[in-house]
Amino acid sequence: MRKAFAVIIKIYQKWISPAFGPRCKYYPSCSTYATNAVSEYGAKGLAMTAWRLVRCNPWSHGGVDYVLSKSSKQPIKTGAN
Repeated sequence: MRKAFAVIIKIYQKWISPAFGPRCKYYPSCSTYATNAVSEYGAKGLAMTAWRLVRCNPWSHGGVDYVLSKSSKQPIKTGAN
């Protein structure tokens, strides 16, 4: 499941996202956050991603929002764009 989700996100990042331009309020972008969350937490990462997408709205201020590692509770910064 994790690999399939990662492939879908990579296709989105390469082909769909560039058509709309950089508009993400958060850093890392929502697609990078989703990849990191699912690779670290599995199915729980999907719920984390859904919550991130709900928070991304016109009234949100955005900001820096890294996925925290399960083991060390440190931000996962790999793959950030």
